[in-house]
Amino acid sequence: MYAKKSGQLVFRLYNGSKLKYPSNVVNSFLIDIPRASSSCSLHKHRKQILERHPQNHADFQKIRCISQSAHMANHSTLDPSELKKFQSLANKWWDLQGEFAALHSMNDLRVPFIRDNLLNTHSGRQMGKPLAGLRILDVGCGGGLLTEPLGRLGAEVLGIDPVEDSVRTAELHAYRDPDLQERVKYRACTLEELCEEEVEEEDEEEGTEGFHAVVASEVVEHLADLETFASCCYQALKPGGSLFITTINKTNLSYALGIVVAERVLRIVPSGTHDWEKFVSPVDLERLLESIGFRVESVRGMLYNPLTGRWSWTQSTAINYALHAVKLKDEPDSDRARDETETETGEQQGASASKATGQN
Repeated sequence: MYAKKSGQLVFRLYNGSKLKYPSNVVNSFLIDIPRASSSCSLHKHRKQILERHPQNHADFQKIRCISQSAHMANHSTLDPSELKKFQSLANKWWDLQGEFAALHSMNDLRVPFIRDNLLNTHSGRQMGKPLAGLRILDVGCGGGLLTEPLGRLGAEVLGIDPVEDSVRTAELHAYRDPDLQERVKYRACTLEELCEEEVEEEDEEEGTEGFHAVVASEVVEHLADLETFASCCYQALKPGGSLFITTINKTNLSYALGIVVAERVLRIVPSGTHDWEKFVSPVDLERLLESIGFRVESVRGMLYNPLTGRWSWTQSTAINYALHAVKLKDEPDSDRARDETETETGEQQGASASKATGQN
């Protein structure tokens, strides 16, 4: 079913995009999509095509969009076991002393982190509403703990979450604040579902808006497929848009404090909330994002004090960390392939000249 759906999507995109690539080039790219098991293999295949056809660099983003759509149709970032965990907690999001108390407190760091980095990129914001005019996607929004503060800063925010009860909780809470009703919206869906819809809309109408920022706070450690998730974030953003992630490092210390102490001893979060095998280090996350087309701007360590219930910035990323990355405006693989092709052409011309000189 998914293969058929992805094939139809590819056909519509190809027929409506007016690509400059000859059909044999497009076909050679599309035919290997089902065999590409990860975004890394897709990038490698794109690079090979660009080496053969560097003159079509400007149109390659459209084929990239097709590849991501086909990849997403066959991969889900959602882990059913994680869905059950948060389903049982859906009515507790706004209990300031409950299971999500640490997330409420984290707003003291993550909201300024997002605001300040966006202000560095987008100048000329109005006083009182510094993020006015910006569109932000809050992925895994839960009950809207981070969505609402971003909306109060003036941004137009869409919060998405696969747990429908959490989305209903978020909607009811935001409804109490008239200042949020026009700027904050929620949807019960996954990121890949949203991106697939946007691809279909782009096929029908050119110039899909895209988001100025995508926020994934305390989300990636619950995913089933991090590569697909990162690719979806890339697709959802405008060129030059920002990706903000807060998550937990994969270290012995994070296991001891984040799971043993936090879940089993102090019970700051419900037991079973985290799976250490899903934690990701800043190095691995940065490598993945840069392979897709992001440039990582900053990584900062975060530390939670269970005695005071407060978060603070720290030099160490051994436990929690925040990351800010920017979507490159040009396809990195395309630039690299073009440079390599030019180098190879120059070398071939030099070899020919040397050979001609020797014959003379």
